[in-house]
Amino acid sequence: MNIYETPDISQHLIGNSYVGRGIVVGKSADSKNAVFAYFIMGRSENSRNRIFSENGDDVIIYPYDESKVSDPSLIIYSPIRKAGSDFVVTNGDQTDTVCDYLAAGKTFEEALRSRKFEPDSPNFTPRISAILQFDNDFSYKMSILKSGDENGSVCFRQFFEYQPISGLGHFIHTYVCDGNPIPTFVGEPERVSVPDSIDEFTDKIWTSLDADNKISLYVRYIPLDGSAPVSRMINKYTKVN
Repeated sequence: MNIYETPDISQHLIGNSYVGRGIVVGKSADSKNAVFAYFIMGRSENSRNRIFSENGDDVIIYPYDESKVSDPSLIIYSPIRKAGSDFVVTNGDQTDTVCDYLAAGKTFEEALRSRKFEPDSPNFTPRISAILQFDNDFSYKMSILKSGDENGSVCFRQFFEYQPISGLGHFIHTYVCDGNPIPTFVGEPERVSVPDSIDEFTDKIWTSLDADNKISLYVRYIPLDGSAPVSRMINKYTKVN
């Protein structure tokens, strides 16, 4: 086994009906862009009742049909926010926690030590998070907060810190696969290749996700020369007013 292999992300997605929510962070192969992607999937009507919407540099999740919302607490949040020169990407309202801590001069790690996994027994969905930092040079960190046992009695907090390598991304997702309860992601974020083209990367992720369970995808390429970022957003559903 080659531990430095960088497989196409499709190898982690095709044939896996439910990896839940996922974050990819990395650097394009041509060394020109910091890259991140975030996607959501859903099995229940409540989970599927969502779309992404851009608000400047931020992304917000809204119900596509407000009349069908049964419990907004764990499905409606801002997965992407800009905090100064940094970008924060998460699968829950810990996005706001991280941004609040950063504004107070504290760290990504300190913010997430104040949070734990989601209270959705028996799954205890982990909270996955990432931060792209541009203070001096581009670097990024990722984290997962997950239950240490089947009763949700203890939280394990794992942090990963990366120096970017051109063409390499790291992929973390909430679940290993579908199940009941759904098995939590294990191990380190998975290595994936990151192409030069945002359209190629967006298409690769979207077409590889399970057709029934995929909901929305957002991808952004941030040029390291300071020029304007480029983003792509795909929603499976159209908002109902």
